[in-house]
Amino acid sequence: MTSDATAQIPCVAHSNSCTHTHTNHTDTTWYCTSFSTPPTTTMEALESTLRSLLTPITHNLPAPISNAATQLLGDSCYRSLVHDLTISDTICLKLAISKALGVAIITASSVVKIPQLLKLLNSQSASGISFLAYFLETTSYLISLAYNIRNGFPFSTYGEVALIAVQNVAISVLVLQYSGRGAAAAVFVAGLAAAGYALYNESVTSSGLLQYLQAGAGALGVASKLPQIVTIFQEGGTGQLSAFAVRICLLSSLLIHAAILTVYDCRSSTTSSAP
Repeated sequence: MTSDATAQIPCVAHSNSCTHTHTNHTDTTWYCTSFSTPPTTTMEALESTLRSLLTPITHNLPAPISNAATQLLGDSCYRSLVHDLTISDTICLKLAISKALGVAIITASSVVKIPQLLKLLNSQSASGISFLAYFLETTSYLISLAYNIRNGFPFSTYGEVALIAVQNVAISVLVLQYSGRGAAAAVFVAGLAAAGYALYNESVTSSGLLQYLQAGAGALGVASKLPQIVTIFQEGGTGQLSAFAVRICLLSSLLIHAAILTVYDCRSSTTSSAP
């Protein structure tokens, strides 16, 4: 053995850190340089810092907050992300992001059409606004709402549909009222109530038929934009159409798209990690 090998210890298994010394032509002995435990990773250091700062808070959350978070994330992900502050748990982190986006979408949806309502009330005019566009959009939302409720899906996955549908009904009634068709507004509301009852009642609308209607609801929602485009073109302007409401709708659509991609990625990760 050479003097260079005196600071080395025999390797149990060959590795990239190992070197060898020929003691003779037939015997080859492997050595590896001793080293200390690898330094803590950045993520582990961050988690350690967060635990030292936030553990007194996360372990003593008020019951209503902890219960709501547990229902939103599930017991295992709540314990991993909130109780243990394991932010390296990518599956639970993606789930939390998708849930947060869902809550953000519902929150934004609760006020998304308020600017349009206020503009109609202030101007007392429905110029530039297509009733047919709102009628078609509300119909698509009503179908989606019935489909989600009858299938027992969590409210966080369809809450924005219910909130926007209610605002659409109010806008549609105002459009008819300010267009001199007050009687048609009453017929519109009665028709929606009857359609809602039919969609929620399984004896009237079977699950199979409702599934077909849900498949067409998306196309109906897209088609609902065409009458508004035609109205703007015919009148040569947007009239009382709220540009701010349109921007909020666009932002909500982008959030929904992001949430869908996150949920899909989360489910893909869960599937690939399953044994």
